[in-house]
This record gives sequence, structure tokens and C-alpha cells, in this order.
Amino acid sequence: MEIKASLVKELREITNAGMMECKNALLKCHGELEKAIKYLREQGLVLAKKKVSRETREGCIFSYIHLNNKLGVLVEVNCETDFVAKNTLFNEMANNIAMQVAASSPLFVKRDQVTLEALEQEREIYQKQAQNENKPPQVIEKIVEGKMEKFLKQICLLEQPYIKDPEITISDYINSFIAKLGENITIRRFARFKIGEE
Repeated sequence: MEIKASLVKELREITNAGMMECKNALLKCHGELEKAIKYLREQGLVLAKKKVSRETREGCIFSYIHLNNKLGVLVEVNCETDFVAKNTLFNEMANNIAMQVAASSPLFVKRDQVTLEALEQEREIYQKQAQNENKPPQVIEKIVEGKMEKFLKQICLLEQPYIKDPEITISDYINSFIAKLGENITIRRFARFKIGEE
């Protein structure tokens, strides 16, 4: 099957994958662009999962200051080598992460950092809300679990929908760069400052 160069170019622009990877994906998917996009995303996730256990001791601290100078963010993004830390793609990704923190106000990087106290407090609020609506006990538990899940996705950076593409999470976004750059990438910490906030 012959794959047109224009189709390979289009797939490359959408996914940022290499020319040969795009051509091979289109061949495997019989020239269907949507299937090729999905295939490349899946391959990227497979690669990312293989690299996730590797140590990240390099990286950079990135800043974002909002136009009115009343909101600022610092984010530490780590990778495996200094070479990748200086890469334009890595810098672009990290700046987008800093903008995400500014726009979406996460409280933690990931779930396992959420304090037990915060979880218990939120759970108690949701239980009282459901009880006030006179829901049966088995329904209350399902409502509470659903609301807790939603709460965690709001406060954990890696689980938030990416502001520039809400179809994917920040974790998916980072995984796509792990696949492109060939190294593990992690968000170590962030700080968000807003004038007047405690």
C-alpha cells in the first residue's frame, strides 16, 4: 500500500512522532489517520510505562508569571539527562505544565501526596450532604466515592484534564513527551503564588 507524503506530514504535525514512525503507523492502519493517531498514542504509552521506573536526577525549574503580575508559578520538572533538560520540546512541555498549575490550582502532584486529614474532611462533607438528601446508606457510599474521585482529579496535577486538550490528562501529556524524548520525566514539586492568598 502506498502512503502519501502529505498524509505522513499531517500525522507528524498532529502527533510530533518521527517521519518513519508516522509512515509505519499509517501502513499498519491501512492509511486511516484516526487509527494511526490512536496507534501512535498507544505505542507512546507502552514506551512511557517501560521508562517510568528510571531515575530522574536532572531537569530544570520553570516559572510562569501571569500577565498582570499577580499570579506566579514555579515547577520542578525532572528528567534523566542534562541533554534532555536543555531540549526545546522538554522546555515547551514544562512551561505548559507551569501554565496548567497557574490556571487549574492543583494542591498536590499526585494522589499519594494527599493528606489523610484532607481526604477524611472531604469524605465527611460528602457524607453529610448525601444524608441531608435522605439517601439510603448503600447509595450514600456510591455518591461519596464518586465525589471523592472527582475531588482527587481536581486537586492532583497529574489527573487534571490538560487545559489545552481536555481529552487528555496531564499524566497523558507527560507520557507523550516521555515517548518523544526517550527518557522518564517527572514533576517533583510546584509552588503557586497569588497576590493576597494565604
